[in-house]
This record gives sequence, C-alpha cells and structure tokens, in this order.
Amino acid sequence: MNTKYIWLLIILLGLTACNDIEDVSRLEAEVELPELTAGSADFSNYVAIGASFTAGFTDNALFKAAQENSFPNILSQQFAKIEGGSFKQPLTSDNYGGLAAGGTRIPGFDPRLVFGGAGPVPLESVVGPITVTTDIAINKPTGPFNNMGVPGAKSFHLLFNGYGNIANLATKTANPYFVRIASSPSATVLGDAMAQSPTFFTLSEIGGNDVLGYATSGGDGSNTITPSAGAVGVGFDQTFGYIVSTLTSGGAKGIVTNVPYITDLPHFTTVPYNPLSPLNPDFGPQIPTLNGIFGQLNQVFTFLGVPERSIVFSTTDASPVIIKDETLVNLSAQIEGVLNASPTFPAFVQSFGLPAQAAPLVANLFGLTYGQTRMANANDLLVLPSSSVIGTINIDSVTFLMTQGLPQTLAGQFSAEGITLPLADKWVLIPSEQQEIKAATEAYNTTIASVANSNPNVALVDLNGILQEATASGVVFDNYTLQTSLVTGGAIGLDGIHLTARGYAYLANKFLEKIDEAFGSNFIASGNVAKAGDYPTNYAPTLQ
Repeated sequence: MNTKYIWLLIILLGLTACNDIEDVSRLEAEVELPELTAGSADFSNYVAIGASFTAGFTDNALFKAAQENSFPNILSQQFAKIEGGSFKQPLTSDNYGGLAAGGTRIPGFDPRLVFGGAGPVPLESVVGPITVTTDIAINKPTGPFNNMGVPGAKSFHLLFNGYGNIANLATKTANPYFVRIASSPSATVLGDAMAQSPTFFTLSEIGGNDVLGYATSGGDGSNTITPSAGAVGVGFDQTFGYIVSTLTSGGAKGIVTNVPYITDLPHFTTVPYNPLSPLNPDFGPQIPTLNGIFGQLNQVFTFLGVPERSIVFSTTDASPVIIKDETLVNLSAQIEGVLNASPTFPAFVQSFGLPAQAAPLVANLFGLTYGQTRMANANDLLVLPSSSVIGTINIDSVTFLMTQGLPQTLAGQFSAEGITLPLADKWVLIPSEQQEIKAATEAYNTTIASVANSNPNVALVDLNGILQEATASGVVFDNYTLQTSLVTGGAIGLDGIHLTARGYAYLANKFLEKIDEAFGSNFIASGNVAKAGDYPTNYAPTLQ
C-alpha cells in the first residue's frame, strides 16, 4: 500500500511539474511588443488648448489631483517616452478646489463635490469649513504653461484680450482661471499658446461651453448660445477655423475634438420629471389639499379648452413637477377673468380663511403664476441642481404674497417650488430649448469636421461618438466598463458633466489611437497607453 501511494505521489508531482513548465512556456510565448515610434509627429513641445476637459476639471472644481490626471498630462507622459519635452501645468494650491481673490472666495467658484452616501454633496458639508488657498491675486503661478485649459471658456474667449484681466471680473468679461495663468492682463489664450511655438497641440471641446452655459441655465436667456455665423471672435465657424489655422501656421500637427450632445449627460438626465412621491411624508398628506387648491384652476383650464394643463397630483403614483413653458399661449388674462366671474370662486377663497374680497387678488395670482404653466413630462430635462430645489419654499414668493395680503401660512402653501409654484425657467430644459442646443451642436460639429478634413496636419477625435457609446452601452477600458450614469457609471464625475480621472485616461487613449492613425506613431501597438486601474473614479473627502 505504501508503494502504491508513493507512485501516486510521483505521478502527481510529475503532473504539477508539467503544469509549471506549461505556464512558463506560455509566458515565454507572449508576443514581444514593437518599439515605440513617433511617426511624422514632433512631440518635443506639446501645448494643450481647450476648456474644462483640457484642464482636468471634475466634480465641479479644479484641484491639484484632478489636474495631474488631466488627459493632456496623461498624454505628455507617453510623449515623454519619444523625446517629448516637459509639460508644465498651472497646478492649484490645494485639493479642495475653489478660487479666491485677495483672500476672499470668488462666488460661484466653490470647493469640489464629494459623494455623500446618497449622491453628490459639497465638500464642506462633509469635512466642515475650509480655507480656499488658490488665490488668483496673491499666489499666481509662473508660466508659460503647456496646459492652457481654461474651464468655462467659449470659442471666442480664446481670442479676447481682456479675458485674463482681473479688473474685468466685475463686468464678467474675464475668467478667474485665465486671470491666474495669463502672461499679462491683455494676453489671449491663443496668444499665450502660440508664444511657446508648439510642435504638437490638442484643441479639445471647443464649442462645448458655447452651448453648455445655455443648457445649465435652463435656457432662461442669461447665457446665450454662440451663433455659428459671424466674424472671427463672434461666430463659431470662423473663430474655430482661425484658431486651427493659427495653431498649424508654424507646421505643428494636432488633434481636435468635436462637441458632445451635452443633454445626454447625467447633469440633465438624472433628476426625474416626476419626483413627487405620495409616500413622501412631507408631500403625500398634502395631496388632497393641493388638489383642492387647483380644483378651481383646473375647471378654468377645461373651460378655456386646455385641459392638458390641469394640475392633479396622484395619491398612488409619482407625480410630475409643475414647470413654466413659454412656448405655450399665455392665458393669464383669461384665467383671471374666468375666476373673477365664477360664482363659486369667492367661497373657494373663503375656504382658506380669507375674506371674499380677496377673490380678485387670488385670481390675479393664479393668472400671473399659471398662465404658461403645465406639468412636466418625459420630454423635459431637469438640471441636476433642481433636485435640491424641488419642494423648497421660495422666500421671495412668500414675501411678495404677504405684501399682497396673504397670511404667511397660505403664502407658503402657494410658494413650494415645483408643487404650488412652477419651477423657474433655469431649472428645466423644455423640448424647444433642447432642439436649439442640438441644432447648434450639429452645426459646430459640421464646421469642426470640415476644418479637420481640409488640413493634413489635423485629425479629429469623435468625442461626441465616445460619450454617446458610453451612454448607450458603456465603453470597455481594460477590465472596466465605463458608463455615464451619475456616481456609479465611472466615466462622469459628480457634477454630471465632466469626466472622472478614469474617464480622462480613456479619452487620452482615444487621442493616442487617433495620433497613431493620422501620423504613423504606434502608441497602441507598443502598449504605451494609460491603464484604467491607475486612475480613480472618485476622490475621497479627506484628500487635501
């Protein structure tokens, strides 16, 4: 018996040894990658020009770790392997994000967002008050900078010679990010880039902010879309063409990107149009009262032939919010007239503890507030910040109603955002506004493709196609699938617009792929690419 087991052991050891030999032979059989070559491109002086994506902006802020993971910096690390020069970035002073001027925080340029357990929250809500140390007046870094990404820049801003003048911040004709890095108050972004005599460039997401400002402001008119037509510095078409011809005037080669359909991004697709749950302890019990309040108004809508505008909250299903839609006929005068003429309306007003004499006032309020109002539907897009607004009490509305004689409690009832007070225009993109954005994007992309195709020194990365694929099915990056869903998708940061570090690394590889195709290098074939596991999808609140 002992001999039998000894022979079994010998056989087992032999099989194990064979497996070891087989594993070694597999390793030895791996294909040796070719040596990296540059092709016809010269990477000795790479300059990146663009906006937020170029800068590395993510989670609604620009901060040191994010800049280090910007796609231009990732590209420069690969370029350095084939005689690429140094790549200098205007690194911020901390990992908080936010900007200050002379020790005072600049409004609208706040610290970054972090994951709060259920969704994005401001960093300070987790770690407490912080001091923003990136000060555009006190500690400006010294250039020149290879990364000329300026968050918020529109196409024509790259040519504006007051864009870096701190004195112009008061008139909103300057950008704090460019104020911080401009070579002089009269410098332009393009001028500072060209002063470095780039041998290779990337021009990314130019045109994105030309529609993004309109989109994030809900199309309320405070931030208009850049027209396609117009002179250099006015219209997108001629401005983009001028920028590219300038960049290539010294023989430099480069890559440009087109503009994504920004309304497909989670900033515009995360908040549902019908978030009002009857199970919500604050909303559910109010439904009978709310339906009573709107009962008279709904009768008026039916009388006027527009019953689709009726406002009825469901006791069982999630209900849409109430929004303004300026494409609708304004019924204010008709509503007020019908309500004043209604024999039951004074009694309706008295049911709220108001005197019958208040009927004309309440009718007027109904008319002014609901003349162009409807309930939201699946074709409407609510911007991400609206999630913290819906259901809150609009203090300005309460104050106004109280000045008109309504008691505070009733004024508050009529001032709940999206419930009894229509959401302001800035919180919603209605279909007509979405179409304006899409039309402008497609016009820009036609121009970008035409410019790229007509210049042999320029190639085009289809940023629009990349983000569409990530939205529809996800894109595979090593062992990960990147999608655009907020928080969980891995591609888009917590602001719902800008990429994560891993998303920027994937984008960098798409640039390398296009460089290989257009200029004969072999970054992809030689394995000189960014690896997904080296780049995070989120930054911890403790990162300082």
